[in-house]
Amino acid sequence: MEEVKLTTDVKNKKKTNWSVLLGAAFLMATSSIGPGFLTQTTVFTQQLGASFGFVILVSLLLDVFAQLNIWRIIVVTGLRGQEIANKVLPGLGVFLAILIVIGGLAFNIGNVAGAGLGLNAMLSIDPIVGAVISAVFAIFIFLFKEAGKVMDKAAQVAGGVMIFLMFYVAISTVPPVGEAVVRTFVPSEINILSIVTLVGGTVGGYITFAGGHRLLDAGIKGVKALPDVTKSSVSGIAITGVMRVALFLAALGVVSQGLQIDPANPPASVFNLALGEIGYRIFGVIMWAAAITSVVGAAYTSVSFIKTFHPLLEKYQNWIIIGFIILSTITFALIGKPVKILILVGALNGLILPLALGTLLIAANKKSIVGSYKHPIWLTIPGILVVVIMGVLGIMTLFEQIPLMFK
Repeated sequence: MEEVKLTTDVKNKKKTNWSVLLGAAFLMATSSIGPGFLTQTTVFTQQLGASFGFVILVSLLLDVFAQLNIWRIIVVTGLRGQEIANKVLPGLGVFLAILIVIGGLAFNIGNVAGAGLGLNAMLSIDPIVGAVISAVFAIFIFLFKEAGKVMDKAAQVAGGVMIFLMFYVAISTVPPVGEAVVRTFVPSEINILSIVTLVGGTVGGYITFAGGHRLLDAGIKGVKALPDVTKSSVSGIAITGVMRVALFLAALGVVSQGLQIDPANPPASVFNLALGEIGYRIFGVIMWAAAITSVVGAAYTSVSFIKTFHPLLEKYQNWIIIGFIILSTITFALIGKPVKILILVGALNGLILPLALGTLLIAANKKSIVGSYKHPIWLTIPGILVVVIMGVLGIMTLFEQIPLMFK
């Protein structure tokens, strides 16, 4: 009888672990699939056509190595990103936390706006009213005692709905799949800026740490957890990739028919051209799901960067997350999206990935931080490559954007 109970407990634990791993994967993926994701993918597909498949492939490879490195090091040490950074260089964790929180807050204003626009397209609700309704929905999640589990389920449901609807629209546009497959490996045009933009959008800023921090909060840590961490991080990138490919094919189908995408709202235009009024309503559902999960992910991960600085911050973290969402919503409702601030923060966001990944790679080689753990060379070398590429291009982007602030 005791043996049966033991077997049942093991099964329940495995089920719980898989639920958490899948939740972390969807949290990372849905955090990266925001309003900007929809616009970037549509615009670059319009510019590059089938060759955008190559950009998706390269960006996903860079994403995988960035996430595998960061998630592994976080889970092995049992420390959050800012704690590891402070151990590498005192004060660096505080600096990183400030960058993450400022970036998360600025982008959450855009996420709240996107949620408002989603409800506007779906139900013809005023965007500001829609933003407030969406914020209330996000806040409701963090009123639960087991907010983490509710957040996991919400991310999984929203992600599933987005993937289903996106593929439905993609099939409806009858894209040239054969050409897309060929150009994914033999592109007729290569655009470096689009690769940097996609990498920054899917693993930049707070997104890099969303899944890893969620695993720690669920008690998953230590070397023994590494196989699970690998599964979860790769799953997150795969989910993002599936969404990116579905939207790419939908937009490619429209472009290949010679139809003109409206530059004022490229993703909405794709859905409208594909399925008419119904397509526009479907766009509203996808936009809202993408935005609301990004609101939740940005707030949760940003606060996870400051909660370790004082016991009271950890004790009241859910209320701080709620305050974060309220502040984002009030800012949007009163002054709209501060475009120039978003531009500058976007450029700074591009520097967070190389700074964070570089710091964690240094930590991975310090016995005082990781103990006897040996970080694999096959992850270290690609990780360094991602740091160098994103660091150089991030600095170039920042210097391009700063003059725009003063025009």
